[in-house]
Amino acid sequence: MSEALALHPDQLFPAEERTRGIARDLYDSVRDLPIVSPHGHTDPVWFASNDPFANAAELLLTPDHYLLRMLYSQGVPLDRLGVATVDGKTASDPREAWRCFAEHYYLFRGTPSRLWLDWIFAEIFRLEIRLSAETADLYFDRIDAALQTPEFRPRALFDRFNIEVLATTESPLDTLEHHRAIRESGWDGRVITAYRPDPVVDPDLPGFSDNLRRFGEMTGEDVSNFGGYLRAHEKRRAAFREAGATSTDHGHPTPFTADLSRPEAESLYSTILGGDFSAQDAELLRGQMLTEMARMSLDDGMVMQIHPGAHRSHNPWLLREYGRDKGADIPMPTEYVRNLKALLDRFGNEARLTIILFTLDETTYSRELAPLAGHYPALRLGPPWWFHDSPEGMQRFREQATETAGFYNTAGFVDDTRAFLSIPARHDVARRMDCAFLARLVAEHRLDEDEAFEVARQLAYDFVKQAYAL
Repeated sequence: MSEALALHPDQLFPAEERTRGIARDLYDSVRDLPIVSPHGHTDPVWFASNDPFANAAELLLTPDHYLLRMLYSQGVPLDRLGVATVDGKTASDPREAWRCFAEHYYLFRGTPSRLWLDWIFAEIFRLEIRLSAETADLYFDRIDAALQTPEFRPRALFDRFNIEVLATTESPLDTLEHHRAIRESGWDGRVITAYRPDPVVDPDLPGFSDNLRRFGEMTGEDVSNFGGYLRAHEKRRAAFREAGATSTDHGHPTPFTADLSRPEAESLYSTILGGDFSAQDAELLRGQMLTEMARMSLDDGMVMQIHPGAHRSHNPWLLREYGRDKGADIPMPTEYVRNLKALLDRFGNEARLTIILFTLDETTYSRELAPLAGHYPALRLGPPWWFHDSPEGMQRFREQATETAGFYNTAGFVDDTRAFLSIPARHDVARRMDCAFLARLVAEHRLDEDEAFEVARQLAYDFVKQAYAL
């Protein structure tokens, strides 16, 4: 029989008794602070319609690429997990998909996914026994019954989680109708958007030409020339600002930036539109547009986020059969010092500009990112992201970045998730790990206790509001 499911109050705190006691006191001071979630991929339609979530599998399993990649790596076909193929076929119904997941739940021992899910099961659904093949139906039925109640509607959960603000992420081609519906509904939950221009910036993405055509139609600008293309971005950014956006997000393969003259940029853009362009041309346009976006941010106050270094859809068969975001993205080595030079030469000294840098290449923390953010007024370090959003990843980040960038050149915690119910779990892990790090500094007489309490609050709440202009 499965063991009881219980979350230990000292989870993730240091083993040494005195340091653990300091961490516990620090955590008690921040555990109930409001959640600020300034960047993620939750669906705004949830909060616009406030309809019930469907079932355990569709809410917690099939959208979560952390889960899919682990299960696929162990030979579990995605159709057994209820994941639809690109032509819309689904081989397994939600209950059978959940049973398959429960049967393989042991695979997540020691992973952050296990931490988040156990928190959700225990804290949100009040389940008291561990998920396994034997308890799969109990879990499915208990979660399904809860989801039919008013207390588990999206807006009620938003309030229960004590979320102060949550940002989704939309393409420039999005009509933002769901955000408009949220604003007009009378609900006081703050759900805003963020501007992700990749579909009309990256020539290597499928459908780029059609995306540009729609971009021009939406904005009424002639995007067949570079000037009209830039004005189209400015118009859509203004529309996003009206929908509450305070930030832009750029998921480029690399952080390469360029600062071309206007004639050079116009010539490059014409080459891209002609369709006969090289990989270097595509990279040059992406790099130029990062610098153009920084220029626009100085005008409209939007914070920039750069999320580079992911080889998207590394598995071509999986991409063909099931589409994007199914767990086949892989981190790549990423260089920042030379790649960001063009943008920083032009805008790095602007204290009015905030550029938040993320990485999937941890080797750059102490060698590149912390020294850069520890010098340039425009730069802040984003928290451990994606593959490194884990207790170990958070500890490595603090140890490698703090000595050069300090605490005050970092941007607080950003959960960056599609999984709505995991948001409070992720913030809880981050708060525990930061308190554990601060407790060690206090125990080693490197930080006074009153300072640690101040920094704990800043890391949990203040820094992220400041960095994202919220």
